[in-house]
Amino acid sequence: MRASEFFLLDPTRKKTVIARQLWDEERSLVPAGFGCLRESNMKAVFMPLKPTTPSLAPTSDAPRSTSAPPGGSSGNPVHFDPSKFSVASVSSASKGNQQNLYIDPQTAAQKFSSPVALGLMLEEAGLVNREMIHELIQGGNESAQTLKRSLIQQGLVSEDDILSAVAQQAGMEKISLRDVVVTPQLLETIPANVAKKYRVFPVSVGDYEVVVAVGDPTNVEPLDSLRLLLNKTVIGVIASEDEIDRYIRRYYEGDEIGKIYDEFTRDSADPFVRSLDDYETIDLDDEDRNQPPVVRFVDLVFKQAVHDGASDIHIEPGRYALNLRFRVDGVLQELPSPPNRWKNAIISRLKVMSGMDLAEKRVPQDGRIKLTLPDKSLDLRVSCIPSIFGETIVMRILDQSDVLMGLEEVGFLPDSIRIFEKLIRAPNGIILMTGPTGSGKTTTLNSALSTLNKPETKIITVEDPVEYQIQGINQIQVNEDADLTFASALRSMLRMSPDVIMVGEIRDIATAEIAIRAALTGHLVFSTLHTNDAPSSTIRLIDMGVKPFLVASSIQAVIAQRLIRRICANCKHEITLPAEAIREMGADPAKYANVKVFKGVGCERCSNRGYRGRTAIHEILIMTPELRKMVIRAESNIKVKKVAIAGGMRTLRQDGWEKVLLGITTVEEVLKITQMDV
Repeated sequence: MRASEFFLLDPTRKKTVIARQLWDEERSLVPAGFGCLRESNMKAVFMPLKPTTPSLAPTSDAPRSTSAPPGGSSGNPVHFDPSKFSVASVSSASKGNQQNLYIDPQTAAQKFSSPVALGLMLEEAGLVNREMIHELIQGGNESAQTLKRSLIQQGLVSEDDILSAVAQQAGMEKISLRDVVVTPQLLETIPANVAKKYRVFPVSVGDYEVVVAVGDPTNVEPLDSLRLLLNKTVIGVIASEDEIDRYIRRYYEGDEIGKIYDEFTRDSADPFVRSLDDYETIDLDDEDRNQPPVVRFVDLVFKQAVHDGASDIHIEPGRYALNLRFRVDGVLQELPSPPNRWKNAIISRLKVMSGMDLAEKRVPQDGRIKLTLPDKSLDLRVSCIPSIFGETIVMRILDQSDVLMGLEEVGFLPDSIRIFEKLIRAPNGIILMTGPTGSGKTTTLNSALSTLNKPETKIITVEDPVEYQIQGINQIQVNEDADLTFASALRSMLRMSPDVIMVGEIRDIATAEIAIRAALTGHLVFSTLHTNDAPSSTIRLIDMGVKPFLVASSIQAVIAQRLIRRICANCKHEITLPAEAIREMGADPAKYANVKVFKGVGCERCSNRGYRGRTAIHEILIMTPELRKMVIRAESNIKVKKVAIAGGMRTLRQDGWEKVLLGITTVEEVLKITQMDV
């Protein structure tokens, strides 16, 4: 007979009571929710009414058992008061086998909250090796959750495998919410605000117990709080955090927009005009049902965008409707349009929130909105431009936690990390990041600045706008109305005795020349430039009017970057590439004919796209004496690129091919955003 054992600790933690779970159908003989229980020689035996899931229902008034359980040892029966005990560990054992395999959430919180402990557990499960964990921890993953995210983002381990391993070690069942029958009675068990706050979802409810899905077994606060709130035993099971979020949105928020539409239809007056509130910071965790419908609709748009992982929100007025689109993983997705009569109210609401001039509708405007979430704060960079059917608004969502990303999370391969770290520790020179708008240049530069951000190093930046606010760095916002441009700010910065300077973008010859002078006088300068690849940057600067010998002597390296979509870790499967695809990537079809790569087939988690999340590919051009001579002669970027490749430079397409072989992305993604190498 197979049994499960529970180790119960009293509040003083001075003695351990070992209880064996058995099976008994006699509800009348046991405390509510339990089989019979008794204690003998520090051992106690009890039998829950369900053999599948441990039940520790609070039963202060339950009767004592009067009979010993089958197979139990002799001794006087005692009454079990669960309020005096807490589950400390669970193990699965056969009769006569007392090997401990599992622990409870309290112990799991201590055991798995550190990245080292989680790494060792995943290593024991055969999912990772010690070298992988060591590299990730050294890269700045200072908690189990950040380590888990890094493993999933880099495609090293799937989230499902991690959940299975943690569930086994924590003695908790792993489930999929797709198997849960969601009823109104089930949803009423946990209020919507509580489910959102703790990221839990009800699975089943009984007279004495509630089973809830949690995403992080190391966080015991949700279960403890729910026990107090519901006055029932709360049993946690593990499910994907993303799946929990989706179900919370679907069942707790799914009809919000519909309710707002209905309310607006019933109300003939326009309450928005009467209640327009002039503020720039909103709390998305604060649900005020008394807010006007348009205000609530705008807040729901923000919530939806954050939940979907959107990088941009596009609001575009048309002739007959207000079009709403999100950019998720670089691809625009259309959402249902709000009522057309809300158009002016929504645009006015956003302009007021972002601090724009509400009366000005003829010229472009820029603004900013701060969003407050339960676990983080977000900034929205808002741009408004007039179009023929009204004002078009685009909001870029900036997650302040992105500035803390390590170079691995940005997308650098291990050898590229070593090169980049050596470059950013140079005493002087210019390091340029190139790429189109939205390619992550600023995020990568801010990661580099965070690496250099030490008390002994003075860092000053001039940006337009300041996207990420970094403690310890002096950041200057360009204000052209006050004649504070890149060039004028840069001149003044040189008198502030900086060690490192970052110029948000080199747009003209004045900014370029001052940046070059700073680099030639002992400063390390970071900046960005809009070019198609790394070798083209030297030609671009010369085209601006900078003398070739200044370009050649000041630039230390140029890094081109593009963002590509990651394969969804939940639905990836192996495929073999056709010879033509391998040839297009610039590789030898004979060498890679039998190499297995991955492709996403589409699932609920990735909205059937096969991709989830993005990473970067890079092209690092390091200026060598030969390349400097070519720049002085103003030779074409094609010749410069050929010499750089011969010297060991890995192009964007080659870097993408490496990530294809690592199972991070697909050939189609790489071919879509890179050009054929010369």
